[in-house]
Amino acid sequence: MILRLPVPGGGTRPHRPCAEPARFAPGGAPLTSRVVFAAAHVVADPYADTAPGGPAAVDWDATLAFRRHLWSHGLGVAEAMDTAQRGMGLDWPVAAELIRRSATEARAAGGRLVCGAGTDQLAPTERPHGLDEVRAAYEEQLAVCEESGARAVLMASRALAAVARGPEDYLEVYGRLLKQVAEPVVLHWLGAMFDPALEGYWGDADPDAAARTVRELIAAHPDKVDGIKISLLDARRETGLRRLLPDGVRCYTGDDFHYPELIEGDGHGASDALLGVLDPLGPVAAEAVRALDAGDAPGFRALLDPTVELARHLFQEPTRFYKTGVVLLAWLAGHQSHFTMVGGLQSARSLPHLARAYELADGLGLFPDPEAAAARMRHLLIVQGVAQ
Repeated sequence: MILRLPVPGGGTRPHRPCAEPARFAPGGAPLTSRVVFAAAHVVADPYADTAPGGPAAVDWDATLAFRRHLWSHGLGVAEAMDTAQRGMGLDWPVAAELIRRSATEARAAGGRLVCGAGTDQLAPTERPHGLDEVRAAYEEQLAVCEESGARAVLMASRALAAVARGPEDYLEVYGRLLKQVAEPVVLHWLGAMFDPALEGYWGDADPDAAARTVRELIAAHPDKVDGIKISLLDARRETGLRRLLPDGVRCYTGDDFHYPELIEGDGHGASDALLGVLDPLGPVAAEAVRALDAGDAPGFRALLDPTVELARHLFQEPTRFYKTGVVLLAWLAGHQSHFTMVGGLQSARSLPHLARAYELADGLGLFPDPEAAAARMRHLLIVQGVAQ
């Protein structure tokens, strides 16, 4: 089979699909040298009669099966994070149900799980929410995580970014939350490229000043902070902050552009990982970390470095729409029966963008059944008017 893939500006190019299935099977030794979480997407229910802005409808069986897939390769799951479309189609009541169901599955599978706690139940209004309302919203979501037995990730809050007057307000809200959490949490610094509403998070548009606020917060509560996930797509800045963290506080890279070098580390330390790109790259990433566990850093890089081109394509601007490519690849890989997303986000990327994502993933040998993946891609192209 030869596929005709559309190119930007018009026309097509030929692509011969890969003939070899993905070579990374479930199982294998537990990962030891790094803590690695894949931020997992949700599978929409394609039969639900939904409308934009309405409650999300989730295919629970397919969604939880995908989490079992990630656990089967030895990865942890980061649940109800931005990859699951928090604030982009997944509302808080459904996210809470997702946390509860995934926590039950994690116990049954023996899988590692962290879950996002934010403030997205606060509907946008003309009147800014006060700090007490923001803190109460965090507390409500933290309670769901803790009652489910899951470690929480304190997600960046659009409501807090809107109402905070400066660094002192961030220290006030986060400090009060950290004093009451039952076990250490993961902080999350999500850059504005992932969510423009988070511009100037931590109270300052200068990232160096914001980093000082983060360090001050962690230094005041080191026993309540497991680590911080840094999603700034800036390897130098992540490395600089990583070197200044107290002993025992992890740096989880959220950098979907530079993850191989950050996870490998340098003479001053290394990053653990909590990454959306590990949703499609889970099996190869797990195998790469096992190479690192064995002391084979070149083998680690040989596996992960070729994936960076795909990652940079999926996360190209506008970065927040990376979820569309992630779900496309899950459909092509056979993890779900359709290419439908909550909130209709399957339309957020162009057809040439999706075609290139397929081409790169196919070239990496990511599909368990490349023939079936090619057939699905062919159907999508035909429906979109690209003759085959």
